Amino acid sequence: MESAKGGGSRPWKTLLFAALGLGLLVGCGAAPAQREQAGALRLETVADGLEFPWGLAFLPDGRMLVTERAGRMRVIDAQGRKSEPLQGLPRIAVQGQGGLLDVAVSPTFARDQQVFFAYSEPAEGGSRTAVARAVFADDKLRDVQVIFRQQPATSGGFHFGSRLVFGRDGNLWITLGDRYSGRAGAQKLDNHFGKVVRIRPDGSAPPDNPYRRTQGALPEIWSIGHRNVQGAALHPATGRLWTHEHGAQGGDEVNVDMPGRNYGWPVITWGVEYGGAPIGEGTHKKGMEQPLHYWVPSIAPSGMIFYTGDKFPEWRGSLLIGSLKFTLLSRLELDGEKVVREEKLLQDRGERFRDVRQGPDGWIYLLTNSPDAKLLRLMR
Repeated sequence: MESAKGGGSRPWKTLLFAALGLGLLVGCGAAPAQREQAGALRLETVADGLEFPWGLAFLPDGRMLVTERAGRMRVIDAQGRKSEPLQGLPRIAVQGQGGLLDVAVSPTFARDQQVFFAYSEPAEGGSRTAVARAVFADDKLRDVQVIFRQQPATSGGFHFGSRLVFGRDGNLWITLGDRYSGRAGAQKLDNHFGKVVRIRPDGSAPPDNPYRRTQGALPEIWSIGHRNVQGAALHPATGRLWTHEHGAQGGDEVNVDMPGRNYGWPVITWGVEYGGAPIGEGTHKKGMEQPLHYWVPSIAPSGMIFYTGDKFPEWRGSLLIGSLKFTLLSRLELDGEKVVREEKLLQDRGERFRDVRQGPDGWIYLLTNSPDAKLLRLMR
């Protein structure tokens, strides 16, 4: 649902919120601890004064890297102390839903100190999703190298995808949107619109990618037929990639993202156009995957994790998904690859949740989505 008419930011709102956010980002001190009861749950404000934060990743020492869509990356410690924006980022096209987006820490960080981040890159013809890697040392970004660029670039500020997930083999999955105007390309193999791609940390395509030997196909492609994948997580038992994506008006969906599979967009979907017109050929078609779970109406899903900690033992193995539209945290209870129950949490908070992460302490960390956003810790 996060689109030109859905749960995402419209360009005029982006300019207004950016102006407001700049006035609110004063200083880099720790936010006062604020606690609030939410049934048996407790929310603690770790840090505030963030301008539309997008991605959150934990460093091995427990500190967090947090991106702000306006083009800033900061380090936040457990006490909520925020660093100044890190230097060394490349040029970023901040427009609509575009900007500095997800961030991920290398699984071999202890050896190489590398971090990876996704962003919208200015390019001839408009902008595109790009991914860069950098060495993070002495609280600085060094040796920044772009390792992936979505092809082709296009105009408009919508549907960049941009979640980053490392597989157990060390390869990197990147989720990509259809850029809204490029939806027809989601069914074609000669472009990156509406795809999930898989690359090595140096940007090359692994030899076992499903379309590596397909004539005319881009070798990075892992799966096709996506609209705007903004949630992705590795299943803790199987190591499979799970994703969720925004539908149009209705039709947000959760999938197990398998190599060489076609997830249907825009041929099949459980949603409709804004205004109610049908999309494509319906909800089913031979050779195209059905989602494990879908929402009608859309919830505008955001970050997603499998919970594996011990602080909420009854949630272990559940999918936790933030909602931008209905201001809630959705907990999907699973039986293997079947969703058996949905529990809606934190509905009375009134926050649009952008990212969800499990901390090394077992608590759950949430980024809210606003020009004066917070980093929250969910406890009990």
